Amino acid sequence: MSRSELQQPTAGTSMTDPVRYPSAASEPVRTKRAFVLVLMTLLVPGSAQIVAGDRRIGRIALRVTLVVWALLLAAVLLLVLNRALLINIITNQFASLVIILVLVALALGWALLFINTLRLIRPVLLAPKARPAVVIALVLALVLSSGSLAYAAYLLNVGRNAIGSIFSAGPAIDPVDGRYNFLMMGGDAGDDRTGRRPDSLSVISVDAKTGRSAIISIPRNLQNAQFSEDSPMRKIYPDGYDCGDECLINAVNTEVTNKYKDLYPGVEDPGARATLEAVSGTLGIKVQAYVLVDMDGFAKLIDAMGGIRIKAGGWVPISGETIDEASGIHGMPLGWIPAGDNTLDGFHALWYGRSREFVDDYARIARQQCVQQAMLKQLDPATLLAKFEDIVKAGTKVVDSNISSSQLGSFVDLAMKAKGQDVKRLTIGPPDFDASFSTVPDFDVIHDKVSQLLASASGPQAAAGTGGTRADGLQADSMVQASAAGGRLQASGLPPAAAPLAAGWNPAQQSPAPPSDFTPVTTTPDGEPITEELLNQLKSEGDEQALRELVATNGQCAPL
Repeated sequence: MSRSELQQPTAGTSMTDPVRYPSAASEPVRTKRAFVLVLMTLLVPGSAQIVAGDRRIGRIALRVTLVVWALLLAAVLLLVLNRALLINIITNQFASLVIILVLVALALGWALLFINTLRLIRPVLLAPKARPAVVIALVLALVLSSGSLAYAAYLLNVGRNAIGSIFSAGPAIDPVDGRYNFLMMGGDAGDDRTGRRPDSLSVISVDAKTGRSAIISIPRNLQNAQFSEDSPMRKIYPDGYDCGDECLINAVNTEVTNKYKDLYPGVEDPGARATLEAVSGTLGIKVQAYVLVDMDGFAKLIDAMGGIRIKAGGWVPISGETIDEASGIHGMPLGWIPAGDNTLDGFHALWYGRSREFVDDYARIARQQCVQQAMLKQLDPATLLAKFEDIVKAGTKVVDSNISSSQLGSFVDLAMKAKGQDVKRLTIGPPDFDASFSTVPDFDVIHDKVSQLLASASGPQAAAGTGGTRADGLQADSMVQASAAGGRLQASGLPPAAAPLAAGWNPAQQSPAPPSDFTPVTTTPDGEPITEELLNQLKSEGDEQALRELVATNGQCAPL
């Protein structure tokens, strides 16, 4: 429609119509009209042009608006009826690119509509005092609408790039015996190391239909690990990974990376793949995929989140330089993380999860689980949205996986099903096995225990208050409770290995302890406050035994 046509009254209108012809209207009416047109463009793009401007542009914009509303309604229906499909669409590399381009086009189109609306308002007709308010309202509406769409496109592009960096483009995996088994590795990569040595290993087994889960923790110092029958490493070590004290399960990654990567042609990370095969053979199950969290980038992720809050059961050292590699004795600690309530930045959270001086690996495992819980608990939607870019950028440096990006929707949906359900758990070490078991493991026993665990995790939903731990952040509490009970029994004279058994701990029956069901140890047996100065004095005097006794409870932890 031409400008001359706009000046002519149409059927049902007259030159006195204040909406289409504001010249004859009073100043208050013109001001009200201006705000109404801005609001119409914000709520129903194109409607302002229909009633007050170029109706052809208005009709085109209104059709686009109706199509977008229909697509949003379809997305809501998919969210309710087929959540996995919706997530797969959003995470698909091609589909997400199309969505990004559409969002950018909508943002530009909406911005142009606001500019056209400003022309329809004709600010020169407004009272001088009203003009700034109308312009400010229009700019705010433009930022709220076009700006939100542009920012959504930007965030989707950041997520799209992260998915491409972290996840595989390979084929989808199928469940085995009705379950997906994922190997979670905490990789410790450093300048002095080839490959990433996984210092923490655990398998999360999830029922493919119900989401019911089980967690199996494998100590890093497990010896004679068995490779699965289809593993190329089985030809090198047919009787198990047994080449002396250095052949611990966490050394598989580095050895394969250094010596045997040619056995895995076309595999992006042969060391991680071989470790997955060692865990499969050791547990007697098929582990289909792995997720490796690099501890070097872990601190950046914690900082991007704004830190984590935990309740620590005992003091944890930030270890100094190693003096004796064989005994694990370090020099003077660089600092201490105190018992009690703490807010940890990335550096301190990393040390809290990796320190094992004065305690055993199982205390460290419990702290690592606690850090994971704190991250999940405190990564709420508000934090994620506010710090999305920093979190995603840090995540690309932290996480690596061979999970196919085409299955992200299915697995996210499965994780949502698992949330709030009981999680069964088993540790190939205390409290479920003697501390020396990892040195001379009985694999028939391990296979039997794993089979029992997965059978119980696939059965009917346990009654409230039983069945292990909950998936919403309490999975370490049973270990904490067992450790506390074991500590009390040890104080009574029982040997450490017998304490968990005497405590009656059972991974299929133990009720989770409340997160606050322990008291941080902040004083010595004589009632003297434990301070950094006291701990450093004992260290300088060489009283390692006294230090071990004072920090013995540092495996106890709960997220705040």
